[in-house]
Amino acid sequence: MADDISRIAELDFARVTPEEFARIVKGLSGKQISRIAEDGELRGRVLKEVFGRMERQFKPAAAGALEALIRWKVTGSGGNEDVVYETEIADGTCAVREGRSDGEPRLTLVMADAEFLKLVSGNASPVTLFMLRKVKLAGDVALAAALTRYFDIPKA
Repeated sequence: MADDISRIAELDFARVTPEEFARIVKGLSGKQISRIAEDGELRGRVLKEVFGRMERQFKPAAAGALEALIRWKVTGSGGNEDVVYETEIADGTCAVREGRSDGEPRLTLVMADAEFLKLVSGNASPVTLFMLRKVKLAGDVALAAALTRYFDIPKA
């Protein structure tokens, strides 16, 4: 297990494709993901990379005229604080920023690190995570249901 954590820590995320990342996440157990999440520096690197890729994986044609501020809250564990990112979709573009703005989100998603990584890597169904109460949401439920259409989600 330590070898898998070391392997993740040594990754050059700039060179890892979304599909490779999805395969890596698929091969990790919940316990291994928890260990990654407990390492504050590694967790920060992984979250920054995932959110950084959202702009590139955005599908403007699918979003059409959608305008929405989506707030993502990834709950901390192992002494780490919650992390908040926001995705703003407007005029066929997607902008991602770390932190909470004063804007009123149309949708807020709250989940732990393991569920977040599984969701964004295509290794978990958003509907299943919601039904199991692993993802909490506030706001526009229809937007939440359609969210995966607006991004190129990798397949492991």
